[in-house]
Amino acid sequence: MNANASTLPTRLLTASGAVLASLAVALSAYAAHAVDAGAQHRLYSAALFAFGHGIALAALAPHLRRKLTLAALSTLLLGTLLFSGSLVAAVLMGASTALAPFGGTLMILAWLVYAADALRR
Repeated sequence: MNANASTLPTRLLTASGAVLASLAVALSAYAAHAVDAGAQHRLYSAALFAFGHGIALAALAPHLRRKLTLAALSTLLLGTLLFSGSLVAAVLMGASTALAPFGGTLMILAWLVYAADALRR
């Protein structure tokens, strides 16, 4: 792929990571001050995964060089959105958390693909 920090996919993944981290901070504050104890657990879990994976995306995306890395980081973003989004939607809108396990599985898969790609370098 021979991408660098100025390519559109790299910029989008980096910015998405930063936005996820920002939303995670806001979500944690909301959980601490605006919801009952039962909802706090789900929101804190959503925030934890969004923050950790947001930081990972912001840090790793600028070093994107291969298509497999792009696939891994894109899958990581999708998995985080599905996992954390499902937990937040359950608290705020009463939605099902049915997408959370799928999102978690995608995050696991993305990290394994990233590891395999790292070994190939």
